Amino acid sequence: MCGIVGYVGEENASAHLLAGLSKLEYRGYDSAGIVTYFENSFQLFKTIGKLENLIKETDDGKLAGGSIGIGHTRWATHGKPSRENAHPHLGHRFALVHNGIIENEAEIKKKYLKGIDFKSKTDSEKVVWLLEKFVSEGEDVVSAIKHIMAELEGSYALGIMDLLNPDTLYAVKNKSPLLIGKGEGFNMLGSDMGAMLEKTNKFFEIADKEFAVITKDKIKIFTSYGKEIKKEPFEAHLDPEDIQKGAYPHYMLKEIEEQPSVIRRIIKEYSMPDGTLKINEKICNDIKKADKIYIIACGTSYHAALVGRVYFEKIAGKAADAFIASEFKTNMPRLSKKPIFIFISQSGETADMRAAFVNIKEMGYKSIALTNTPGSTLYREADHALLLYAGAEIAVASTKAYTAQLALLSIMAASVKNLIAINLKRELSLAANVIEGLCLEKEKYKLLAQEYLLEKDHCFYIGRGLDYYSSLEASLKLKEISYIHTEGFPAGELKHGPIALIEKGTPVIAIITQENINLNTRSNIKEVKSRGAKVLSVSLKGISSHKDSIVIDDVHEFLSPLVSIVPAHFLTYYAALQKGCDIDKPRNLAKSVTVE
Repeated sequence: MCGIVGYVGEENASAHLLAGLSKLEYRGYDSAGIVTYFENSFQLFKTIGKLENLIKETDDGKLAGGSIGIGHTRWATHGKPSRENAHPHLGHRFALVHNGIIENEAEIKKKYLKGIDFKSKTDSEKVVWLLEKFVSEGEDVVSAIKHIMAELEGSYALGIMDLLNPDTLYAVKNKSPLLIGKGEGFNMLGSDMGAMLEKTNKFFEIADKEFAVITKDKIKIFTSYGKEIKKEPFEAHLDPEDIQKGAYPHYMLKEIEEQPSVIRRIIKEYSMPDGTLKINEKICNDIKKADKIYIIACGTSYHAALVGRVYFEKIAGKAADAFIASEFKTNMPRLSKKPIFIFISQSGETADMRAAFVNIKEMGYKSIALTNTPGSTLYREADHALLLYAGAEIAVASTKAYTAQLALLSIMAASVKNLIAINLKRELSLAANVIEGLCLEKEKYKLLAQEYLLEKDHCFYIGRGLDYYSSLEASLKLKEISYIHTEGFPAGELKHGPIALIEKGTPVIAIITQENINLNTRSNIKEVKSRGAKVLSVSLKGISSHKDSIVIDDVHEFLSPLVSIVPAHFLTYYAALQKGCDIDKPRNLAKSVTVE
């Protein structure tokens, strides 16, 4: 969601702030701003809408000046999108940017901030005035930061500047992601490594309830009690080229076509010397000892979790279940005696996920993180962590990370069963080849999207078993990007309600990849056709019909979700393109959901 970037060094800070914010656009935002220190005062610029508005207002950063500054892209939570509500927020002495939500905002205002003339409707502005109050009462800056950390409840990543210490940035973290980028003659601050990768690949983690004092030459990190912590930076092995579109018009299209290489990278990373695929033996042993696997995730990752549940039950022979993270936290089921938990998150920073994770951690249960982001909160704090190796995923709608999650879950299930996974290696390689072939048929998907979806406001995906889970993910993609109201249903449930919505011309996309349900789903197709639906069917070649719109080369049935989702990705992309939607940054959505 919201993004933070900070810079202190010898060069023009505004140029680095704008460049960093541009790398955070994918997170989702509706306003942006920067503040720098120049000629003994703060130079503040804030705009609503796209970052390009801020770039124009600052004349590409030339009007801002200064060698220290902080910037922010805001996702509106408290108060509508406006210049007043945009960050940074200024007090008399301090400038501040904030990611997260202050849960005791009302109490803070009542207890400490009576009579303040607030310029915005945000919870964030309360923090800068709280800092002002503590300093005005005689506390030094570090003491005031410790004091606000003791008072604030909720999630916060803060970047702070001080007029009286114009060579210093202050960083404060609790629950919301924040990293320090280490450079030569400069240092940076960011909510995402991507905002800093063009300048450095060395980073310091800031843990919850820690703060940092940062100059161009020094980085000091402290506990909330003021004790200095000695840390070593870690290196991020991400290529800045991974977050460039190259010749592609949109990140989403680029990432759809990267799926074969992602699967091949996973095969390489999880290959053993004997040629088999396997995860770490300690992780396998912990899973084997458990009497049930609980897979926790949100959104697209939850759909991968549903498929993963089948893998663990059918391949590994382990009882498993999948849960939506926000529901699991507030409505936890009765747990088995020896559970183990798998948390799936592309970013490793998802707030709903972390809330559920914290509960499980406090209960003393083992956890495994599947994430695409090394150094993320989930990656660091779980007992075990497995990387997706999908590379930077920028488009809000996840494609290649989902594929990576499915591939890795299949390897995990096979490893737990102690299968000789040489066959899985072959089958995954075949799936990568099949996806590569599907990517060559873009013109076909473009025409199908135009025929079935262009003039439509409603659409249904149907399937059974694994195909139902693929239908859920396919429908999520279509509604996210094209704004077509889309639902995924178990094909057998149509007659229990959803078929009432079928009328002449209603698009129904049926996924058929499992031989045991082939005829059942085709019977459901006849049901919706008889009521006027316009059906687009997707099948594997071995069970295909001459009437199927898209026929995919055969892969192992268990791996069919890897390939059947790819036509759905392309249909979504072209439907959104033809409707003129903002494909990489759809309205109201964010890549990294860092507030509950």
